Amino acid sequence: MNKVMTRADQLRPHTRPPGRRDPRHPGGTPPRTPATGPARQTPIAVAPRPRPTDVFADRLLAVLSGHRPVHWMLRHTAGRAYDELAHLAERGPLRTRGTRPVVRDVGYYVPRAGAIEAFARIAAGDQLRAMAFRLEQGPDLRWRCTAVELGGPRGRRGDDD
Repeated sequence: MNKVMTRADQLRPHTRPPGRRDPRHPGGTPPRTPATGPARQTPIAVAPRPRPTDVFADRLLAVLSGHRPVHWMLRHTAGRAYDELAHLAERGPLRTRGTRPVVRDVGYYVPRAGAIEAFARIAAGDQLRAMAFRLEQGPDLRWRCTAVELGGPRGRRGDDD
């Protein structure tokens, strides 16, 4: 059995709904005009992909400032970097009580193909901190963080473990 749903023409008006009449926002969108002639394709501007250094600086900042858990970086790290990140994050070095920290600047150096050594300047209010990290590209062509350090006073490696 095939069901066909129909509605009477009286229930469906053939006019457009009234436009917005708001004196606070005059104008509105211009009326649409039908295309005449062959369809024209306008080139769509593609946003450039962010560099891996910028992406990782934001990711590391999110973890070190407490906005993301450490395990969020598990698949983006390799080697001892995850342990170093967990060790840094448990102290909450970039957590602030007011202004959220932001990445001010990122610089990098390419020592060889498939490796990047980067630094980021982190600002929170009037404080400025430094963060250094190393990225390496794996055989799957994905970038992974292999080392991370924060600037500032630090003791010997065995003192605070």
